[in-house]
Amino acid sequence: VQLQASGGGLVQAGGSLRLSCAASGRTSTSGAMGWFRQAPGKEREFVAKISRSGDSTYYANSVKGRFTISRDNAKNTVYLQMNNLKPEDTAIYYCAAQRWAVPGTGTENFNYWGQGTLVTVSS
Repeated sequence: VQLQASGGGLVQAGGSLRLSCAASGRTSTSGAMGWFRQAPGKEREFVAKISRSGDSTYYANSVKGRFTISRDNAKNTVYLQMNNLKPEDTAIYYCAAQRWAVPGTGTENFNYWGQGTLVTVSS
């Protein structure tokens, strides 16, 4: 599975962005997809996760109520709608996919990773 993330950019605090992640190759996995982010000098952290069916979603406390993850299985694409962005949201955002469904939101629970897209939020 290859993942291609897009949609990052520069936005002012309070603004919005929508990230997309298109999957190609052997996309018939049964696992969840997710978004992680990594700020300069920090470890990669979980942002959001969505089950294969889209029925279950999970969010980091820091983004709950501001970010929404969704997926379109017909297009093999997962999205991250980010509203009310804050300077502390500045990071490289990575999409990830599981080969099969496993619980948990750690990076070790995901098998495939995209190249990342940079989100910069100015104050």
